[in-house]
Amino acid sequence: MAGLSANDSEQIDRRTSRSICDAVGERLQQNLRPETRLPTHLEQLLNELARRDRDPH
Repeated sequence: MAGLSANDSEQIDRRTSRSICDAVGERLQQNLRPETRLPTHLEQLLNELARRDRDPH
């Protein structure tokens, strides 16, 4: 089976991307117990997402 090249894939807009991120975040909150510590790498990625959300550019 041939993989999709970058030209074959559809781009998603910023609004759709934000909706996907929000849905993933909600699902993580539902599935992770409050006392569960996130793996360091995942915590770093979430911090980077938060930083980018605050950055106006």
